[in-house]
Amino acid sequence: MKIANLSEMKGGWFVGDFLPTLMKTQAVEVGVKKYTKGDYAEKHHHKIATEITVILSGSARMNECTYYANDIVVIEPGDSTDFLALEDVTTVVVKLPGAINDKYLDV
Repeated sequence: MKIANLSEMKGGWFVGDFLPTLMKTQAVEVGVKKYTKGDYAEKHHHKIATEITVILSGSARMNECTYYANDIVVIEPGDSTDFLALEDVTTVVVKLPGAINDKYLDV
């Protein structure tokens, strides 16, 4: 049995090919991400990974659409998105496969 605390994980990522992690793997990345109202991630895409975002609480805007608690957004390789926290937001993010350095800013 392994026990850890999310606060010990870098950026909320607890499964993937990075340290620290609870399961080191290149197959998938899993993280719990917390954002404060107004936090913004620039428009970007992945060339390899599919990214699945579950909004656990709060609301966020991605690509001009607003998502609320329990919404699930699947972003396929090549699809671009940005992220704006419209209020404090908690998400679970799954990237499949795990792909370090697979984030490309859209310019």
